[in-house]
Amino acid sequence: MSILENTISPGSAAYHANRDGMLGLIDRMRALEERTRAASAAAKDRFHKRGQLLPRERVALVLDPGAPFIELSTLAGYMFDVPDAAKSVPGGGVIAGIGFVSGIRCMVSANDAGIDAGALQPYGLDKTIRVQELALENKLPYVQLVESAGANLLRYRVEDFVRGGNIFRNLARLSAAGLPVVTVTHGSSTAGGAYQTGLSDYIVMVRGRTRAFLAGPPLLKAATGEIATEEELGGAEMHTQVSGLGDYLAEDDRDALRIARDIMAALEWERPGRAVPEYKPPRYDQDELLGIMPIDHKRPVDMKQVIARLVDDSDFTEMAPNYGPATVCGHARIEGQAIGIITNNGPLDPDGANKATHFIQACCQTRTPILYLNNTTGYMVGKAYEEAGMIKHGSKMIQAVTSATVPQITIYCGASFGAGNYGMCGRGFHPRFCFSWPNAKTAVMGGEQAAETMAIVTEAAAARRGKPIEKDKLEAMKAQIVGVFDGQMDVFSTSARVLDDGVIDPRDTRAVLSEVLAICREGDRRTPQRMQFSVARP
Repeated sequence: MSILENTISPGSAAYHANRDGMLGLIDRMRALEERTRAASAAAKDRFHKRGQLLPRERVALVLDPGAPFIELSTLAGYMFDVPDAAKSVPGGGVIAGIGFVSGIRCMVSANDAGIDAGALQPYGLDKTIRVQELALENKLPYVQLVESAGANLLRYRVEDFVRGGNIFRNLARLSAAGLPVVTVTHGSSTAGGAYQTGLSDYIVMVRGRTRAFLAGPPLLKAATGEIATEEELGGAEMHTQVSGLGDYLAEDDRDALRIARDIMAALEWERPGRAVPEYKPPRYDQDELLGIMPIDHKRPVDMKQVIARLVDDSDFTEMAPNYGPATVCGHARIEGQAIGIITNNGPLDPDGANKATHFIQACCQTRTPILYLNNTTGYMVGKAYEEAGMIKHGSKMIQAVTSATVPQITIYCGASFGAGNYGMCGRGFHPRFCFSWPNAKTAVMGGEQAAETMAIVTEAAAARRGKPIEKDKLEAMKAQIVGVFDGQMDVFSTSARVLDDGVIDPRDTRAVLSEVLAICREGDRRTPQRMQFSVARP
C-alpha cells in the first residue's frame, strides 16, 4: 500500500480563501442552473392546463426513481442567447444526461419546451450532437422526449442548418449500431425536426398533442394552396392509424412515459447489477477539496492532495516519482474500479512527457482507464528545454494520448494552458468524458502573457520601421488582449461553448467518476447486434 499523507491545513488563511472562492463559484453555477429550471417551470400553469407535464417532470418520470443521473452541459449557451449575464438562460434548450430507464443505463435527452416552446437555443445543437456521440461511444440506448418549435428563424444561421444534419445522421448511426432509439413525441416535431421522430426505432405519440409534419398548415397553404388542420396533417391518431409513423398511441404524457418504460423493460439488454464492490473510502474528507485548489491559477498546488481525497483508502501507487517529478502518474482505485491517474505539479518537461507516454502505454496494455487531472501551464519553454527535445517528447505524449486504446476521462481542476491542454487529453482529443471544476481556466496562454507577447512584437515592428512607440495605444492594446483572453478562459465561458460535458462540484468528483467508469466498462464489453440499416417503418 502507498497511502498518501495529508499536508493540508484546514485552519490556514490560504485554505479558507480557497474554500470561500470555490464556494462562491459553486453558488454562481447553481444559481444559473436554478434560473434555467425556474424559466422552464414558469410555463407550469400553461402546460398543466392543457394536460401536459413540464419537461423536467417528464424526465423525472421516465427515469428510475432513486437511481443515479448525471446531467450534462447545464451551462451550454450561457451568454449566447442574450449577452446580459443577469438574463441569460443556459442549457441550450435541452435537458440531457445519463441515467437508468427500467434498469437499463441510457442517454436521455428532452427538449425543454417550457423555454421558447423548445426552440433550439444557441449551442443546443452542439450539446445534442455531443450527447449523441457519448451514447454511441459508450453504447447507450437513446431515449428522447420531443417537443420543439424547431429552429428560431429570427436567429437563423445557415451553418446551423447544415450542421443540424448531424443530429439525424447520429440517430441513424445509433440505430445501425444496434442501440435502440426510443422517442416520445409529446408535442410539435415539424419540418426537419420531424425526422427526429422518424429516425427512431420505437415511437410513442400522444393523442391530441403530437404534431409531426414536414410543413404545417400555413406553409402548406402558401406552398400548395391545400388547407388542412394540424391534426389532419400530423396528429397522433393519423400517424398511428394511417401513415404508420407512430407505433404506440398514448392518452397523455404520463401514459406515454409509461409506454416508453415498458418498451425499455421488454428489451433483451444487459441490466447492470447494483452490487457494490468492497472498497475503503478516502482517508480524508472530500469536503476539503474546496480548500485545496487556489482560485489564482498562478499559485502552486500539490495535486496528490486532490488524489488523496478521490481514491479508495487514499492509496496511490506512484510511478517513477523522482523522474520528471512535476508530472505525477500512478495507479489507484475508485469504488473498487482500477484507474491510472496523470496530473501536474508544475509544467510538463521532457522527462515528465516521457514518463506520461510510458504510463499511458502501460495502462493500455492492462486495459486500465486513464484519468487526467488538468492543472498545468503547459510544456516548458526555453533554450535548455528545446535542446532537451521538448517538442519531440511532448509530441510523443500527444501521440500516446491520441492512440490510447482505453477510456480516457478528463477533469479540468485548475489551469489547462497551451499544448499542455492537448497533452493532458483536453476536449479536442476526444476524452470519453470531460468535466470541469468551477475554478478551471482553459486558454492558449494567460491574458497577461498574450498581451506582453503582442507588445514585444508590436515594439519590434515599430523599431524596424523606424517609428516611435505610442505608449497609450500600446497599453490600450494590452488591456484589450487581457480582456479578450480573461473573458474566454473561465469555466462559465468554456462550458457555455460545450467545451466540456459539464461543471461539477469538486465534492461530487468521486461519485461522478465512479459512475462514468462503470459506464465505460459496461460500454466496452457490450457488443450490440450490428445492423446494416436503421429499423424500417412499417
